Amino acid sequence: MKKFDRIKTYLNELFENASCSLNFSTPYELLVAVMLSAQCTDKRVNIVTKDLFKVANTPEKMLKLGEEKLKQIIHPCGFYNAKSKAIIETSGDIISKFNGKLPKTLEELTSLRGVGRKTANVVIANAFGGQTIAVDTHVHRVSKRLGLADENSTPYECEMSLLKIVPENERSKTHHQLIMFGREICKAIKPKCEICKLKDICLYYKNHKQ
Repeated sequence: MKKFDRIKTYLNELFENASCSLNFSTPYELLVAVMLSAQCTDKRVNIVTKDLFKVANTPEKMLKLGEEKLKQIIHPCGFYNAKSKAIIETSGDIISKFNGKLPKTLEELTSLRGVGRKTANVVIANAFGGQTIAVDTHVHRVSKRLGLADENSTPYECEMSLLKIVPENERSKTHHQLIMFGREICKAIKPKCEICKLKDICLYYKNHKQ
């Protein structure tokens, strides 16, 4: 059995129904939620956006809300100064460049101020049904530990490696499974190697636990 096939079998066993844990009802809401999720738990983001989206769930309403009021609402998410500035600038870009409608392609999404490749890929996969792999800290860590990407790879290089390995129709689901695996088992600190069925092929286990 190929390495990825074995990893995928285990991920299916653990997280068959893995999906996006951010709450949203429109592509724009998802974009804002992902921007808020940097260095913050999805659970906390969902609490904050429940109130935020009642008053500002479109680019136009977000600009009307303004940066100062936005800061107050998103304060619990941390880094609220940078996040509020980015959300306001991005909302302005959506209006000026795309007539208020969130674009669907990677190139167009990453042309928005404040939107990087990872954020764009999350939106494409979960709001528009595309098959992409967004490399966040969990995906990057797990991929390097299991040898799916080079140990010194950048997030972009990791994404390119995964795109070569993961079948196109499995990419978005695998992305969510890798995130769940990184959150619950292959943690950054104190990973649960003792219960992991992949430790025999794990570089972290080989170098730190054996």
